[in-house]
Amino acid sequence: MDLVRDILDKQVVDREQVKIGKVDGLVAELRPGKPPRVAAIELGSITLARRLGPRPGRWMMRLAAKLGGKDHGEPHRIAWNKVRDIGVDIEFDIDVRETAIFDWQNWLRDHVIGRIPGAG
Repeated sequence: MDLVRDILDKQVVDREQVKIGKVDGLVAELRPGKPPRVAAIELGSITLARRLGPRPGRWMMRLAAKLGGKDHGEPHRIAWNKVRDIGVDIEFDIDVRETAIFDWQNWLRDHVIGRIPGAG
């Protein structure tokens, strides 16, 4: 498997086939005397900004923490052992409703979009 080709930027879905986002980064675990192993995937604006360089990554971390609180100052990470299937999409054995992944979207829906006449 070529991780960059087969995993990076692929659609992620939860166990109910709800689209969560796309894989923005991979987290590898370095083990002495053994090959590296994929530990998790990351998604979200922080990881995407890190792909542009360290400065945009730090800027996005500060912005996310300022807007969403300390808990949102880190990328969303899903453990690799939660992978169910790798096909067209990557299916994880999680329920997105039990994560903070959609917090920002939910806030926008409730506080911005919901106030637009005819949008609700």
